[in-house]
Amino acid sequence: MTIDCVDKTSIIPTLLENNVVLFSVTTIFVLAVIHTFCASRIVALAHKRPKGSMSEKVLDFLGEVEVVFGFWAFVFLALLSAYLGMQSSLDYLNGIDFKEPIFVFIIMCMSATKPVMFMADRGINFISKFFSKIFFVPYKLALFSAIFIFGTLSGSLLTEPVAMTVSALLLHEHFFQKTNNAKFKYAMLGLLFVNVSIGGTLTHFAAPPVLIVAAHWDWDAAFMFMNFGWKSAIAIVTGTLLTAVYFRKDIIRTNKFPNTSERKQRTPYWIVGVNVGFLVLSIVYHKYVSFLVPLFLLFIGWFEVTKEYQDSLKIRESLLVGFFLGGIVTLGALQQWWLIPLMNYLNPTSLFFGATALTAVTDNAALTYLGTLVPNLSDEFKYSLVAGAVAGGGLTVIANAPNPIGYGILNKSCGEDGISPLYLFLGSLPYTALAIVCLTIL
Repeated sequence: MTIDCVDKTSIIPTLLENNVVLFSVTTIFVLAVIHTFCASRIVALAHKRPKGSMSEKVLDFLGEVEVVFGFWAFVFLALLSAYLGMQSSLDYLNGIDFKEPIFVFIIMCMSATKPVMFMADRGINFISKFFSKIFFVPYKLALFSAIFIFGTLSGSLLTEPVAMTVSALLLHEHFFQKTNNAKFKYAMLGLLFVNVSIGGTLTHFAAPPVLIVAAHWDWDAAFMFMNFGWKSAIAIVTGTLLTAVYFRKDIIRTNKFPNTSERKQRTPYWIVGVNVGFLVLSIVYHKYVSFLVPLFLLFIGWFEVTKEYQDSLKIRESLLVGFFLGGIVTLGALQQWWLIPLMNYLNPTSLFFGATALTAVTDNAALTYLGTLVPNLSDEFKYSLVAGAVAGGGLTVIANAPNPIGYGILNKSCGEDGISPLYLFLGSLPYTALAIVCLTIL
């Protein structure tokens, strides 16, 4: 089968015929990937510079993983402007869909507020206490399992960015702050990233790699649940329970540390309801940027009025994540010249494993987007592409759109150098293998 690329925009096909542009954007993309893996070393270099010096600030800036792809995207745009003119860069940006980075920025700000976290904390605690009594297990084990199972599966209804934000914040409060076991932390990171990636496949609108193809291929919620959802749920439950058993002592040991009291303070339910209302409206109308942005401005006004019941908005963290995703979209739009020919040589089985591997170095939504450009794909080919993309969504920070959210929340709790890309990869491998087994054999 031969794959032909038919793009809907005007300037991207033109740029795809320019070898200088293709060489430049691919080289910069590779440099960005390498930069991602070197971020912790750059931070270490920053710490060796005089405190407060310009060199320290620059190195510290370049050591932020969330900055990497946005930074290199601007390098590419500068080169494109120098080569073809500023108007070409503007036309290129106009041809790119930035809805996802904008949505992730807004949804992260809204879902990380105190009222939403109060509701999530109460819900997870209720479920944990219930299962603790039913199955006669320690509360902390039940809490650990509830966050990784119900927290990540909620992504199928609330979208993956919300599930990642809520789950990562709960894990940070209850576990990451209370253990020094690096092996335990990276196991939790790997499990979280993989569970969120496959946990959004019970519906057709929650996971970015599914959302992008659902309308093109007429996939609805029923189709997703019957073909992906139940298999993903089995992988999530199995991986979580095995991890809970293996790290049982570490989980129970965190019970010795008291919980912070700030989030435990009671929040009026009517304020919780309004915050959740903003969240729901953002999720329902996430495709309409012209509605999302004014809604977010209204939310900021509401936030200021009810400031005594709110935590500080995570503007910086959310902007960094949005910047990261915007950079991926900008550089990824021109990678199809090598990705699509590569897919020509693959059958459905090899495509599954190829998609899983490629997802580690390219956003899985960008990967599945390429599938929508291909006419007359077989159902087996479609399944292999999407299943492989979501299975590999936990291997790296750039593999799945919500991953930078979890990275931003949990990075500082993983030592001075932050999260190691290598250890994250190794930590997610067992859960990726489990997801592969469930999605291919079941």
